[in-house]
Amino acid sequence: MKPHAAEIVKKHGEISLTGVPYPTPSNQCWPGGMPFVLYNIGMQMLQQQEKITILYSNDHEVRHVRMNQSHPARVTPSWYGDSIGHYEGDTLVIDTVGVKIGPFAMLDMYGTPHSPALHVVERYRLLDYEAAKQAEERGQRGLSRFGRDPGFARNPDYKGSGLQLEFTVEDEGVFTKPWSASISYRRPLGDWPEMVCAENPHEYFSGRHAATPTSVKPDF
Repeated sequence: MKPHAAEIVKKHGEISLTGVPYPTPSNQCWPGGMPFVLYNIGMQMLQQQEKITILYSNDHEVRHVRMNQSHPARVTPSWYGDSIGHYEGDTLVIDTVGVKIGPFAMLDMYGTPHSPALHVVERYRLLDYEAAKQAEERGQRGLSRFGRDPGFARNPDYKGSGLQLEFTVEDEGVFTKPWSASISYRRPLGDWPEMVCAENPHEYFSGRHAATPTSVKPDF
């Protein structure tokens, strides 16, 4: 990270050491943005010929991906950016630019900021059962210092494919070079849960009201 970005992350860490969580999109009921939204433990991908819709488990967050198109010459910033997709063999590639900078905007749970130059490329591909199982086990070993991440309960009877996401983040306003990470998804057990934040403005981390988006006047 560049020095100014590292200082922001350091300040977030100092707040955490006081025992009071700092505001994030998830605890303030705001849209997560990209790639923050990828922290969701549940995802559904709906594929159609000309577009892909991605649903996330927390707070009804939704992304729309236009297939086989280009970014407009002038992108209007939005919470999840302008996303276009195409297939390279059996790999779905999604390219996102134009992610909006607003209240609590951050790349991750550490509070890493981003600039208008943010560019995220996602690559999704299916993994067979054994490869998906190994990917999950590697991820859990990496989390050992924090404790096991339970996520959704995995369906023990499902022996089919998993889904791997590898994504790369570039932002010359924040980082000195691109960085990459990966996420592995496996079929969960039970129904899709409803996790709604904005219906309850009482912020459950600090006991105060969350900065839930409000409107000064009705829209209709």
